[in-house]
Formats: sequence, structure tokens, C-alpha cells
Amino acid sequence: MIIAPSLLAANFGQFAKETVRASKAKADWLHLDIMDGHFVPNISFGPEVVRVLRPLTKMTFDVHLMCSKPEILLEPFAKAGADLMTIHVELGERVPQLLWKIRSLGVKVGLAVNPPTAIANVEPYLNQIDLLLVMTVNPGFGGQPFIQEMLPKIQQVAAWRRERGLNFHLEVDGGINQKTAVECARAGADTFVSGTALFGQRQLGRAITKMRESVTRAAVDMAPSVLTLTS
Repeated sequence: MIIAPSLLAANFGQFAKETVRASKAKADWLHLDIMDGHFVPNISFGPEVVRVLRPLTKMTFDVHLMCSKPEILLEPFAKAGADLMTIHVELGERVPQLLWKIRSLGVKVGLAVNPPTAIANVEPYLNQIDLLLVMTVNPGFGGQPFIQEMLPKIQQVAAWRRERGLNFHLEVDGGINQKTAVECARAGADTFVSGTALFGQRQLGRAITKMRESVTRAAVDMAPSVLTLTS
């Protein structure tokens, strides 16, 4: 099980310190939400932040591009130190080329789907990706409540993965706390992005350990492919 604190919920004035804190707390990945003010109504940060933080930790940098033109950002983020880059299925006919470009840069490939989008839209790409991100809030701002109606989408993706013998990570992001993480794990998720429920805790290491233990227990009855996924 992968626990990925979201830097969007960290102290913006102390990104370096917060990254080291997450690393010492034994987070598996660091999730970086990149927002351009067009695809979503907010702006976050760019490749320079990744470049500065990269030497501070060996954590996987999980870069989520909520951008209308991710093609202009792929190479800069790859050079800055991204390990995985996720683009959105909502970009339509551009998706195949974008997935190919990410792979060509030597970076792992992710695909995300927003709550209003039919989960069937991601099905054609499942054998081309390393990660499928099911958004459990409408993206753009942190601190939103979890959308329960996304659980069947997670279940469907988990079923496709199991039936086809695929091994991509099934990630969830949005309103993820100790309770909702367990619900998602039971549905088949194995990678959990959490912002305020982790970075908002004084004892970050304890919060991460508790979440990891909870989702691992919840997934005991799931298919073996879920439990054997590693970072």
C-alpha cells in the first residue's frame, strides 16, 4: 500500500522543510498537484519547485498535471525530477500522444479521471499506464469532502485490472482520511493521496503509519494483485 501526502496541503512557505518531514515520516510518495488556472480554477506551482525539492528525498515524486496543455510541461517536469506524471482522460483525443510522450521521457505514466466523467473513458488505456487515478473530489482545491459515489468507479477499475492481469496502481485523491481511505481500500485502491489528514497532523509519521496499517487490513480480502503492488 502506498501513502502519498499531498504537498498542496503543506505549508507553502516551508516546502523544503515539509518535504523532509514527509520523508522522515516514511511516506512512500510525495504527491504534487500542478494546476494551471485553466483546467481547474486554481494555480499551484511549477517544475522549479520539483527541481529544488528533488535532492532532499528519495521519495517517488508523483506529479499530477491538472493542466489544459500538459504537453508543454512534460519535459520540464521530467528534467526537474518527476518519477511519475499523470494527465487527465478529459483531454480526449490528445491522451494517446501524451501517454506516449511521458513514456518516452523515461517517466512512469498515469491517467486521471474526474468525478463527472464516465469511467469507461479510461478503459482503452489500461494496458498503457502505470497508474490510474480516480479523483474522489472535483479537482482544484484541497480540503473538499469525499464523494461516496466514486466507490463504484474504483471497484470497476479494480475488476478490470484483476480480470486482465494488469499491475497498474489504483490511486485515489480527494477527501482521503483514515475512514475514507479504508472505504477505498475495500473497493480496490492501493495508493492513497491525502493532504490535510496527513500534513495537518503534528505527528505526521504516526498518521502515515496508522493510515497504512488501516488500508492494509481493509484489503486483506481483496485480490492478491492489490496487496503485492509496491512503490
